[in-house]
Amino acid sequence: MPTIRDKSVLITGAGRGIGKRLALGFGEAGARVGLLGRSQAELDLAKLEIEQAGGNALRLRADVRDLEQVAAAVERMRAVFGSLDVLIAAAAVQGPVGPLLSTKPKVWEETIEINLLGAVNSCRAALPPMIEKRSGKIILIVGGGSGHARPNFGAYAASKAALVRFAECLAVEVSDHNVQVNSISPGTVYTHMTDEILQAGEDRAGPREIEEAEQVRITGGVPAEKQIQLALFLASERSNHISGKLIHVNDDWKRFEHDNMKSELYTLRRVQKL
Repeated sequence: MPTIRDKSVLITGAGRGIGKRLALGFGEAGARVGLLGRSQAELDLAKLEIEQAGGNALRLRADVRDLEQVAAAVERMRAVFGSLDVLIAAAAVQGPVGPLLSTKPKVWEETIEINLLGAVNSCRAALPPMIEKRSGKIILIVGGGSGHARPNFGAYAASKAALVRFAECLAVEVSDHNVQVNSISPGTVYTHMTDEILQAGEDRAGPREIEEAEQVRITGGVPAEKQIQLALFLASERSNHISGKLIHVNDDWKRFEHDNMKSELYTLRRVQKL
């Protein structure tokens, strides 16, 4: 198992969904976890669950749309834990569901602000201490629509696809500072977004999305352990040679530890074979 023990890991959107899943997993693996989110109640619960399992967590209430708030959270985390080794940007909203002309521009803007600019703000705040010590890992959580078309979910898909390209650009920019930047597509899992799809109905979400959401509600979707193990790998020194990649949780990622990845593979285009 990739080691993360005693590393300081900041996770945005840590109060629920994928962010909370990863926070619990990293806490169990021995990391010191900074829980960043907007809901105090959700952060309280996540912290309690981590500590009951023997882990160490710090609550950091902030809105990722506000760079000053995120920067203050990073400084507090460094003051308490002594460092910032890993950033996992998981904060996201699903945004409007339905055809473009039936959705409100304001909600589109909010989706881009949280999903894309929120992650950019998190990187702006986390990078200086990583560059200073010449070591760091940044993992951006993307999802449905980042690697393929997703009709009726245009705001979410566009924001996540943009996030992948941002990760590819940033990875090159910070490569000389020994900071690696990658994106994880976590697969379909049961979260509050699943319920939002079902509530939207077939007319707005489309029959395929409804069918998939109903199945995920029954099965739970991709097991948390698969997402946690991939994130642990990308957060560890075993992945120092991997940067600027989009890796799906169902990819055969374990072979990447020993294989040199060609520059054009596992990018936004999702090219896997030449």
